[in-house]
Amino acid sequence: MSTVVVARQGNTVAIASDSLVTFGETRLPDGYEANTKMFSVGDSLIGTVGSIAHLPVLQQALASLPADDVQLHSREGIFDTFVKLHPRLKERFFMNTKEHDSDPYESSQFSILIANASGIFGVESYREVFVFERFWAIGSGRRFALGAMHALAGRAKSAADLATAGVLAGCEFDTSSAAPVRLQTIKLKKG
Repeated sequence: MSTVVVARQGNTVAIASDSLVTFGETRLPDGYEANTKMFSVGDSLIGTVGSIAHLPVLQQALASLPADDVQLHSREGIFDTFVKLHPRLKERFFMNTKEHDSDPYESSQFSILIANASGIFGVESYREVFVFERFWAIGSGRRFALGAMHALAGRAKSAADLATAGVLAGCEFDTSSAAPVRLQTIKLKKG
């Protein structure tokens, strides 16, 4: 899978990922495949984990929505965006919405993090939207990343340092994550 993290400190948010691609038992470390787990939508940065297919599907699906329908700066706006996106994922990209027979809703099959001037957010498979105050991580290296960021919270010099530490912990202990760390930062809007 992967390690993708977001962190917020002072007036900066950071989003970071590892750079390993895996296909079952096959690993494609940095330098073998031009891979990124993050992409931009307007002034937002989005990080994905799971199937490598999620990245181009989410990029194209979000780009196919009218610009006014892509609202990524609040819990409500993000939820509304992903509710509008879900039918496109099924119809245009043939997403399989079934995970378990007991699922309360159709799944969108992905887990993402969003960083922008409004803060840091997460979206899970049933379109649950989370607003994170400090930091969060997704992917198979999540537990290691969260532990490292928790241990450094309040001592890290910046959101970038905190996010980097999280991804590096994932890379150190998770077999599906590897360096180098890919990192981007954004200044929070005032007010």
